[in-house]
Amino acid sequence: MLFNSPEFAFVFFPAVYLLFRLLARFRRAWLVNSLLVGASLAFYAYWMPSALFILLGSILFNYFCGLRILARVGAGRSAGGWVALGVTGDLVLLSIFKYAGFFAQSVNDVFSVGLPVPHILLPIGISFFTFTQIAFLVDAAAGKVKECRFLEYLLFVTYFPHLIAGPILHHAEMMPQFAKEETYRVRGEVIASGAILVALGLIKKVLLSDGIQPYAAVLFDQQYAAAPSALVSWMGAIAYSLQLYFDFSGYSDMAVGISLLFGVKLPFNFDSPYKARNIVDFWRRWHISLSSFLRDYLYIALGGNRRGKARRYVNLMLTMLLGGLWHGAAWTFVIWGGLHGAYLMLNHAWRAAKDGPLKGAAPLFRSRAYAVAAWALTMAAVVVAWVFFRASRVEVALEILKGMAGANGLGSAADYLRCGYVQACVDAPAVGGLRQLGLTAALLLIAVALPNSIAISEYVRGHFSGLNRGLGWRAAFIVGAVVPLCAFAVFLTSARGVSEFIYFNF
Repeated sequence: MLFNSPEFAFVFFPAVYLLFRLLARFRRAWLVNSLLVGASLAFYAYWMPSALFILLGSILFNYFCGLRILARVGAGRSAGGWVALGVTGDLVLLSIFKYAGFFAQSVNDVFSVGLPVPHILLPIGISFFTFTQIAFLVDAAAGKVKECRFLEYLLFVTYFPHLIAGPILHHAEMMPQFAKEETYRVRGEVIASGAILVALGLIKKVLLSDGIQPYAAVLFDQQYAAAPSALVSWMGAIAYSLQLYFDFSGYSDMAVGISLLFGVKLPFNFDSPYKARNIVDFWRRWHISLSSFLRDYLYIALGGNRRGKARRYVNLMLTMLLGGLWHGAAWTFVIWGGLHGAYLMLNHAWRAAKDGPLKGAAPLFRSRAYAVAAWALTMAAVVVAWVFFRASRVEVALEILKGMAGANGLGSAADYLRCGYVQACVDAPAVGGLRQLGLTAALLLIAVALPNSIAISEYVRGHFSGLNRGLGWRAAFIVGAVVPLCAFAVFLTSARGVSEFIYFNF
């Protein structure tokens, strides 16, 4: 069930929310938690009923391991064996469903041994609920988890606003909320903030991401008439970069907003990543929950930067390669991760040079010209890497990169504006031209220059929290204005076909 589908907007969510408001009056956290667990399981089963058993089996397995870890930690004993068992079980489950076919095909390609290649239907959200539970096991062993009741743990993993595509949650930031009755006494400023975030997310998905999607698809799906020029290749790659940004950012906004309507705070997953001036800053802003997970549970576990510069670079590369593989079972994702690993290594080397041999040029590094150049270089590197992230095959990505490098010519701006991607102007013009140029410029402006969802949410909550009188009426006014807008967006997307969020595939 998609957040932007009529089934969710007009049936599932209204029914669940009305029941929530009713049960919240009894001021019993377990009662509301039971409702949210039932709703979350129904939400998941609607999409893939058979996968519900996999999800529940994973939860039972990890909860049992977690209890054993807590018992041993509480007794002052090592829980390493139970952590290893739990994490291994999680990774085996993920490998069977997500990577078995990829590994078998890769072995066949390299050694020509003819292994059977299984085609297993991927349970939706398996990467997210697996990483969420791995974090729980490691945190429990580190003493960060004091107690764990089954109903709250079940809700922690299955909570429907985050279940399918994140954010990846931590036990410590969610369990206290689920245990408190005050959580579900939703205040006016929280409702107003949540409603605005839902509206922003829908707009990002339905109008912005889906709006620019055709300009990316025509390049990556090879629907052009000739080898793409540099202009065509760069415009298509930038189109996909914007499509992905507003698609995932829109989903994340909706997840946080929907959760706020229930009084539960999820962490934001984006902080204007396309404003970053270096790749380290980009990863602090992009998919924040995944970046934090990779840093805390993989990079640091490998030794981080504690064992010298060379080992630090190796750890960075391994972390990003595995981060790429987490996104999908294909060499395109591995290369994408490897590129970002190389970017991070270069970024750290450049920082060391700025603090050392190039220290005398510090005034230059503080100039506006340097800031603009750093931003442009960072964005160019990110866009190049996104080519592998989107391409169906490595060969397709390399052809597009050849075009971006100018191997097929720079391309005529006049021909591009007149004919779009069909360079020979055969039959009829394809997508592209002035419309794409204008939409690309508008989306770049939004991503780079305007306040992000975090700032908007904080402004709304700060403004409302200072009001003592008329707070409920003001919140009701905002919700009353937002609901028709959301309804229109849902009608619009259903009329042209409801599109999945990109990260549902991971």
